[in-house]
Amino acid sequence: MTNDFNLNEKLKHYFGFDKFKGDQEAIIRNVLEGRNTFVLMPTGGGKSLCYQLPSLIMDGTAIVVSPLIALMKNQVDVINGISEEDGRAHYLNSSLKKAAIDKVKADILEGKTKLLYVAPESLNKEENIEFFKQVKVSFYAIDEAHCISEWGHDFRPEYRKIRQAIDLIGVAPIIALTATATDKVRTDIKKSLGIEDATEYKSSFNRPNLYYEVRQKTKDVDRQIIMFIRQHAGKSGIVYCLSRKKVEELAAVLRANDIKAAPYHAGLDSETRSKTQDDFLMEEIDVIVATIAFGMGIDKPDVRFVIHYDIPKSLEGYYQETGRAGRDGEEGICLTFYSDKDLKKLEKFMEGKPVAEQDIGRQLLQETAAYAESSVCRRKMLLHYFGENYPQDNCHNCDNCLHPKTKVEATNALLVVLKAVKALKEKFRQEYVIDFVKGRGTDDLVSHHHNELEEFGAGEDEDPKIWNPVIRQALIAGLLKKDVDNYGLLKLTSAGKRFMDAPKPFMIVLDNDFRGDDSDDSHESSGGALDPTLFSMLKDLRKRTARKLQLPPYVIFQDISLEQMATMYPVTEQELQNIQGVGAGKAKRYGKEFLELIKKYCEENEIDRPEELRVRTVAKRSMQKVKIIQGIDRKIPLDDLATAEGLSFEELLDKVEEIVYSGTKLNIDYFLEDVMDEDHLDDIYDYFSESDTDDLDAAQDELGDEYTEDEIRLVRIKFFSEMAN
Repeated sequence: MTNDFNLNEKLKHYFGFDKFKGDQEAIIRNVLEGRNTFVLMPTGGGKSLCYQLPSLIMDGTAIVVSPLIALMKNQVDVINGISEEDGRAHYLNSSLKKAAIDKVKADILEGKTKLLYVAPESLNKEENIEFFKQVKVSFYAIDEAHCISEWGHDFRPEYRKIRQAIDLIGVAPIIALTATATDKVRTDIKKSLGIEDATEYKSSFNRPNLYYEVRQKTKDVDRQIIMFIRQHAGKSGIVYCLSRKKVEELAAVLRANDIKAAPYHAGLDSETRSKTQDDFLMEEIDVIVATIAFGMGIDKPDVRFVIHYDIPKSLEGYYQETGRAGRDGEEGICLTFYSDKDLKKLEKFMEGKPVAEQDIGRQLLQETAAYAESSVCRRKMLLHYFGENYPQDNCHNCDNCLHPKTKVEATNALLVVLKAVKALKEKFRQEYVIDFVKGRGTDDLVSHHHNELEEFGAGEDEDPKIWNPVIRQALIAGLLKKDVDNYGLLKLTSAGKRFMDAPKPFMIVLDNDFRGDDSDDSHESSGGALDPTLFSMLKDLRKRTARKLQLPPYVIFQDISLEQMATMYPVTEQELQNIQGVGAGKAKRYGKEFLELIKKYCEENEIDRPEELRVRTVAKRSMQKVKIIQGIDRKIPLDDLATAEGLSFEELLDKVEEIVYSGTKLNIDYFLEDVMDEDHLDDIYDYFSESDTDDLDAAQDELGDEYTEDEIRLVRIKFFSEMAN
């Protein structure tokens, strides 16, 4: 049955393909011969064929464990679409009603069904186990097998129980398949499934057609994304965000800017998700804004770009998501926005989880940060992470290779690191080694008495920025390695030991610096170059207007609003409302003279207002803000309102300030009368009436310590609401 002619004939008969891709044929033969099989095949390599074809050839029913309902439905439709009779493929999961489940079971018992997709939860159900005992199982296929491992990017505890279910149902060969897995994850998968003897097939992780770029995430990230999508108009793309809220917001902003986009996340009902998925496949929409819930099993070959709005939690996740671009071998652009602040936010999310889980999560995050910050070829970094060597120094298809940094000599720094790893008996991680070579006597170091070792502080004269890149590039060069079982411990390789005995020149590139991304330098954050002449003219006009109306200048427009006007040149009231801090009321009340000034300035100086900078924003009046406005209208005390909305008092004040600063009038007198001393209130109000700035620190310095920050903020809200709106 497995001679060449037959297997190729079966491939042609069932799937219409003339030949196999990569290792597909060898994998299928291995399954047909009844051996356990482990398949590591990057996205787009044709994993599903590796179990679909043998299931159609062999006696009995193949059970495929798969994590996603959408994925199962998609694949069942494909198989039934190519089959001459109904019921060849089915799925069993929580979405089916009893009548549908009975039909599936009847087809299986009649021998019609060759391929059954089950969720791991369904496989482990007692009643299903009893049913499966009556079935001749040809083999078990475990798709997305990385879900077994806590080190994988999508760990699911139910996957851990697969082996015990198989033992109860009846042993048959197992094929485990995944698109991303490090050595650690591979070991974990095989151990958990009890298939240490499996024949392993590992395809290359290199996707030469994908271009990788990491950009600093600044405040104008939405604008950058809109400009990027406009440059690739009409092409299909996916934008990944970590939170559902950001998905909704960004999709709305894209739509407001005439981009055919839709949100996709697990919080939407399945009907909406299916429609969005179908619209994307049928090219009714160009861009999907999604959480990681989107994409598994989406077989769209011409996705031209994948953008990560937030840094992913792991390199496996990043690789899998970027792998959805350019599956047809044509152009695929992978653009990621990275900020130190996002990294800290992700670390904070881990608090409260079990310690072991936190530890794994942090290690995975550090690998992602290393990838983002490094100036080394991104392809080289990614492939090294997955245990593959990329021999070239320049791939000519990533930002670091197209704009290479100057190499610096680092032989001495490398020797310091190698000697430190040896002195520490290869029992510590990167951060610990760096503290040690810098001579930082942390509590941890002192408790181990490592501050007493001769090598302690051997690198204190070196540039502190050198240590991370030295270690990262020594790992790529094979002079150091990370222990797979004790994840993250640095070990010397034999090449590293040889280097210590006979050092030779070692050149490195220093990391990209992504700090300072959250600065309030609005010139940068407004998405273009600020026009200093216009900015100065706008400030003069603001001063004259303020004098005439006897108001502080910042009440008319804040500095950030003027800076954005001097960057984006708004000339209509609608455009003015796209400026930060300018709501409809403010645009109407003060906008006329400012717009006339800008228009005249543009005409006299022949300024071409670039279309792509005129990005329409969406009024971010989220449900929560609406509830806050309604609560204040109903005179609910602000501290009670904060509790009801699950916010701290400071967070509530942030929201109230945003509402008031964008032009909505709020009356909080009822609360101030209750909680504030009348003299304090008058003093603060008078201060803001006479001050040229609404800066909190300046107010605190001027008013003194007897006035609390909350008091100053509350009165500033009252003042701004009454004077500016």
